[in-house]
Amino acid sequence: MPRPGGIPTFMRLPHQTSAEGLDVGIIGIPMDIGTSNRPGTRFGPRQIRTESSLLRLCNSSTGDQPFSRLQIADLGDIPFTMYDIRQAVKDIKDFISKVVAKDCKPVTLGGDHTITYPILQAVKEKYGPVGLVHVDAHADVNDSMMGCKIAHGTPFRRSFEEGLLDPKRVVQIGLRGTCYTPDDYKYSTDQGFRIILAEECWYKSLTPLMIDIRKQMGNGPVYVSLDIDALDPCYAPGTGIIIK
Repeated sequence: MPRPGGIPTFMRLPHQTSAEGLDVGIIGIPMDIGTSNRPGTRFGPRQIRTESSLLRLCNSSTGDQPFSRLQIADLGDIPFTMYDIRQAVKDIKDFISKVVAKDCKPVTLGGDHTITYPILQAVKEKYGPVGLVHVDAHADVNDSMMGCKIAHGTPFRRSFEEGLLDPKRVVQIGLRGTCYTPDDYKYSTDQGFRIILAEECWYKSLTPLMIDIRKQMGNGPVYVSLDIDALDPCYAPGTGIIIK
């Protein structure tokens, strides 16, 4: 089959409707009803899958071939309502709960960052409070946004309040840009989160930092969250909130 052909699954993986027998499931969450600025991330999962058709199965640097040792499939997109954010969060949580109940690790494609909150709710049911490696331009620990408690800028505050996170194993990397107040990161540090500003990552190898974070995470369960706005917008301008 030519690369542009066939069902556009992630990396042209098999499509399944059940997580049974899988080590990893790729899941799309095409939601952007929690964003406060530009919409459009609802199209993210589809575009990621399209672009991923050119990826090959072996890492040229490490020689690793994950598909030879793990059972991985694309589980499609989560069905959820686009008109009620609280119901959408419940829909996402219920879907992910069924996946992790099968001992399948979810790899989700968003979607605005609101989706992290229900994912962590589901993961906590299976694994208890988890460590977090969060790569983002923003801390996403607002108490509310325009009066709403659930939005793309609040997921890690809600998650901490509900005991979904192990605060001693939370690292937020790449925070940058302007703030509302000098205390914008105070909530994170008050809870014991580790903050690493983008400026601390400039002009040097990140290998020592990654080794240190790996030690901090220990052997407990860890959730990794990557917001595309962590990248310089000259390379990735297609994000809801551009931070230069």
